[in-house]
Order: sequence, then structure tokens, then C-alpha cells
Amino acid sequence: MCVCRADFARTLELLAKHNVSLVSVTQAFDTSTATGKLMMHVLMSFAEFERSLISERTRDKIASARRRGMYIGGRAILGYDVVDRKLVINELESERVRRIFAMYVEHQSLIATARELNKLGWETKSWRTKKGEFHPSLQFNKTNLHALLKNVLYAGKVGYKTEVHEGEHDAIVDAETFAKVQRLLTRNSHGGGPRNKYGAILRGLLRCGACGCAMGHTFSSKGKRRYRYYVCQHAQKNGRDVCPHPSLSAPAIEKFVVEELRAFGTDPAVVAATLAQVRRLATEGTKRLAQEQTALKRQLRADERELGRLAVADLKEEIRAGRLVDLQGRIDAAKTRLVAIAEELAELKSEDLDETEITAKLASFDELWEALTPKERVRVVSLLVERVVYDAADESVAITFRELSAEVTV
Repeated sequence: MCVCRADFARTLELLAKHNVSLVSVTQAFDTSTATGKLMMHVLMSFAEFERSLISERTRDKIASARRRGMYIGGRAILGYDVVDRKLVINELESERVRRIFAMYVEHQSLIATARELNKLGWETKSWRTKKGEFHPSLQFNKTNLHALLKNVLYAGKVGYKTEVHEGEHDAIVDAETFAKVQRLLTRNSHGGGPRNKYGAILRGLLRCGACGCAMGHTFSSKGKRRYRYYVCQHAQKNGRDVCPHPSLSAPAIEKFVVEELRAFGTDPAVVAATLAQVRRLATEGTKRLAQEQTALKRQLRADERELGRLAVADLKEEIRAGRLVDLQGRIDAAKTRLVAIAEELAELKSEDLDETEITAKLASFDELWEALTPKERVRVVSLLVERVVYDAADESVAITFRELSAEVTV
């Protein structure tokens, strides 16, 4: 009737106001007497104690199971099927999950990634409860995509509150990719660090050559004008006299680095390295699409066989209808995706760039740079440049570019 003593006491009060007594058929007490009221409260205390014990044991069992890496149920997980209460990798869906993680690393934006997934026609996993309640698949949005990317199950682990333990199931995403995605999610979150309000393209990249410390972005104002600087963090914390050149003009150093990027793009070695990188990415993309295509075709054949089996199986009509709808939806989605894969493979094959085309694209730096927003410029520079070191002693700037492991000192 009630789940705790306080609720039960209030219920007894309400009954008493209406001159109603509670009499037990199986126990010798009557709430119209003082002894009966005492017995009732004693029994309720024991009942509440028993319920609390059951709750504690249940929580302890769940915690113990999670700490042993066991899957204990919940919503359906894209990429896995539940077989005998264990997570088993679904080949078709697991390829999609890997692609989703790769897309986020590429776009570094939840909205952009979700938009591309919806263009492909990919959705979350549909599932049916033990009671037969059907939960349809949904289009991807910022919320459900974030939940997918944060799910430690994909790294072969199991979470319990703030703890993470090795799971019994196989991982879909390798540890390095999963960790990289978590870093990007943290960095891109509103609480992941200060926003780059003034488009400081060298923030986090520029270092002081004298002491090796980072140079942070700051500004000062005079009237309506704002002057931007990069300041040595060592000098900022310990006094400007500890560094021979504690600050330098932000626009000047940024303009210099952009000029070097423009010149670097015409270097024959850079052209060759870029061509190799483009071809490597194209090869990896072709391989990934081919693997997904193979998995899709295998899944499609299995689903079509299952469709034929269900058509003649001795099942209740409502169960048969539900499974047929699920299967047909998966078959249609697989066929749509296979068409898209064929188009993507054809596009990759037709986009085999040669050295002349790469040179032309790199030479159009000015046009591309002007078309970028401040936020996009910051990202482009961070993708191309590993670090910039300013040495005040000889007024030199050393720029180290990513991937190519090339350092230019001027």
C-alpha cells in the first residue's frame, strides 16, 4: 500500500480523520487501539528495512556485474546485438559505427557529422522490449550522436557511475580513435576551454624561443582601438624582466606565418607529400567503403533468407508482422546504402589527382583563405602547423608543419 513508513503514517492519519481503522485479517492487531498502532509501526519498520536490503543487494549485484565487465541490459546499442544476455558485434552496424567515429574526427563538429549521417540515411538502432513495445530508429542529432561517441562500450569497456572497467565484449573502435574523439568532444564543448573570440590563429601553437614557454593571446585597448599581442606565459606569471622579449604583435606574427604557409604550398617537396597524402586517404577510403560494402551484402543476404523463413514460420501474426517490418526496413536501408557506396567509390576513382592538379590547388591559397571564417582559419592553421617558435635573440621564427615533419626557420 505504501513504500515507506512516512507514507504509511500519513495514510493512517488520513484514515483516522474519516474514522476508519485498519484491522489485519492475518495478524492480531487493530489500529483503533494503542497496541495495534505500535504493532503496525513495528511491522512497517521491518518491511521498510527488508525493502532497503533488497535494493542494496540489487545495486551491489549490478555494481559487481559491471566491475566484472558484464553487460546488464539497457537500450539497444548500434553496432551490437544481444545474444544470450551478451553483446555480440553486428558486422553491418559496426562498420557504420567506425565510420561515424572517423567522420567526427574529420569534421570535429557534432552538427556537421549528424547532417552527413542523415544525408546517408543512417539512423539510430530500432529495438523492441521484452513486453513487445517497439522503439523506432531515429535520425541523428547533436544529442544522440554525442551519447554514441561517449559510449565506452564501443572501446570494449563497461561503465559504472564514474568507474570504467574492461568489458567481456569485443571493442568496435580502437582505443586510440576513441581517446582522440573524447579529447575532441571535451575541447569542443562549451566548458572545454576558453573560446577563441578574437580569431587568434596561433593560440596554443606559438612558443617563446628564450624559455620554451607557451605564448598566450591577449589584448589592450586605447580608446575604441584594440591591440592584440602574444605574451610569454613565463613573463606573465613571474614578471616581464625574466624574458628578453615577453610580447610581440599578434597581427604581425600571424601575417608572417600565413605568408610562410602560402610560400610553403609551392615547395615541390610539399606538393609531392600532399599528393602522397591525398592518395593514401583515397586508398584508405576505398578500402573502408569496400569493407562496408562486403559486410552490407553479407547482411543483406542473411536478412533476405530470414525474410523468407519468417513468411512460412509458425508464429503469431502480430509477432510475424513486427519482425517482417523490422527486416524489411533493414533490407531497404542496406540497398540504399549500397547504391550510395557505389557512387562514392566511383567518385573516389574519378578524383585521382596528379601533381599538376595538386600544384594548382595549393597555389590558390589566397582565394581559399579569404573565403574562410575566422574559426575556420584557426582550424586550418592548427591542422597544418604543429608549432611556431619565436626567438627574440636573433628575431627568427621557426615553423614546424604537421605530417611532413618539416621545419622552416627564417
